[in-house]
Amino acid sequence: MGDLLLRRWWLVVVRGVAAILFGVLSLVWPGLTLLVLVVLFAVYALLDGIAAIAGAAADKLAPSADRWLVGLLGAFGVLAGLVALLMPGITALVLLFLIGAWAVVTGVLEIMTGWQLRKVITGEWLLFVSGALSVVLGGLLFAFPGEGAVALIVTIAMFAILWGIVLVLLGVRLRKLGRDLASTQPR
Repeated sequence: MGDLLLRRWWLVVVRGVAAILFGVLSLVWPGLTLLVLVVLFAVYALLDGIAAIAGAAADKLAPSADRWLVGLLGAFGVLAGLVALLMPGITALVLLFLIGAWAVVTGVLEIMTGWQLRKVITGEWLLFVSGALSVVLGGLLFAFPGEGAVALIVTIAMFAILWGIVLVLLGVRLRKLGRDLASTQPR
């Protein structure tokens, strides 16, 4: 897992930037209609999923179990994005539960990935934080479904910005670790 993330650190940064852009756009237009929210979430989930699948597919040197886990994370994101795009008329409650389920599943998978990464990088915690933030968002969305569309937009936007910042920091850290490891290895 560590080799995959070290070589494909920039995909982690892409995922983080996509999350930050999604969050900022959601905050800038808080009066978005449900259709626009569905489209924004769908595009974000698709980009996030495609980036994860690309990372898993591109690195043939990583163990298949690691690639499978990252690919599963990406497949779930693509599936969530496609459902949102193909069914734009879904209600706010259904969208809320779709986003909540996506957040919980991706959070759990990221925590699992962080657990494996700890074997490669001592004291690695950013992936655990990213996963925990995702699980917390999903839990909050399930616990308080009736709080309204604006609260949902603000909650999701703030989560996306925080999650994106954590992923960008993780990607930058992975890049540095990869360079440090490459400079210490004999040629």
